[in-house]
Parts: sequence; structure tokens; C-alpha cells
Amino acid sequence: MSVRFTAKARRGMVALTVAAGLAVGAAGCGGGGDDAKKPDKASSASAPADDGSQPSAQEGQSEEPLAELKGSNGLLLQITSAERDSGGFVTVNGTLKNDGAKAAVVPAALSGNETEVVRNGRSLGGATLVDSKGKKRYYVLRDTDGRPLTTTGFSTIKPGEALSVFMQFPAPPAETSDVSFQLPTFASATIQISG
Repeated sequence: MSVRFTAKARRGMVALTVAAGLAVGAAGCGGGGDDAKKPDKASSASAPADDGSQPSAQEGQSEEPLAELKGSNGLLLQITSAERDSGGFVTVNGTLKNDGAKAAVVPAALSGNETEVVRNGRSLGGATLVDSKGKKRYYVLRDTDGRPLTTTGFSTIKPGEALSVFMQFPAPPAETSDVSFQLPTFASATIQISG
């Protein structure tokens, strides 16, 4: 009898330990209960105070673009930023807009002419950055499947419609800040890399 009693007691202790562990874990993951600091209703529901600061571009107010490039069919590309990151890349962000009166078909030439890139649908894979001082051209990066690291999957843009776009390139040397941005069927423009 004592062996069976010991086995039952051991199972009971294991069950009690597991239950206690789960209870402690659930309490630690809980919502904070009544002692959690609640936001002040007056400050959370009111409009932000005017402290003289300007809203950022992410808050809906866009800054002046680095460049505006005109393309065919009333398309306009506004480049809003070109930022260098610590990983050795430059990400160019912008807005592709249809300024025309009719729906604009996005030219297939924007994708470039590389077979792997074209196979992945319409994109901005034909974009390049040109470092005239270093005499180098930088193409849009591709992933291991050949897909360009840029906005993809668009074919037409309605009149007045704007599409946020991005393109990622290898970064030129740190001392290079001014580069020429080129995209097939669009005028080229000099942009400044920040970061």
C-alpha cells in the first residue's frame, strides 16, 4: 500500500506544481488589474496641444519632395526620401501619381528588362542610382528568388490616384551623397542620400 500511496502523492505534487506554475504565469501575463495606471481621459480624448512643432510626413503632411520626375501617360514620381541604413543599403521612398485625366497603364519598361525581374510582374525594378564621381551604377536589389526589392503588383493607376512606392539599392560609398536617380520612361533627377 505504501508504494501506491507514494506514487499517488508524487502525482498530486506534480499536478500541484504545474497548476501553481500556470497560475503564476497567467498572473504575470495579465492585463495589470486595477493598479495599472489608467490614462487621463481629458488628455487622451483631446486634440494635441499646439506646441509649435510641425507634423511629420508620417502624420499625413508631406515634406517637399527631393525630386519630381515626369513620365509618360501623365505619371509623376515624387521622391520623398533616400536614406542610407547601417546594413549597407539605400532605400528610396516616393509617390507614383497619375496627374492625367484618364487611367494610366504603368509601362512595362519600369520593370527593366531582366528576365527574372520581368517574370515577377510590374515593378520599379528598372530603377538605378548613378554615382557619377565613383563612375558606378547601382541597380535595385533582388531577393534570392529574383524578385526586386521594390513596390510590385500594379498595372494601372486611376486619374488623381497616388501610390506609395519604395526601391532598395546597395549603398554607394559613405562619402557619396548626391546621385542621379533614373527610371525608364521618366526624366532623371539628382537626389541627395541622407544618413
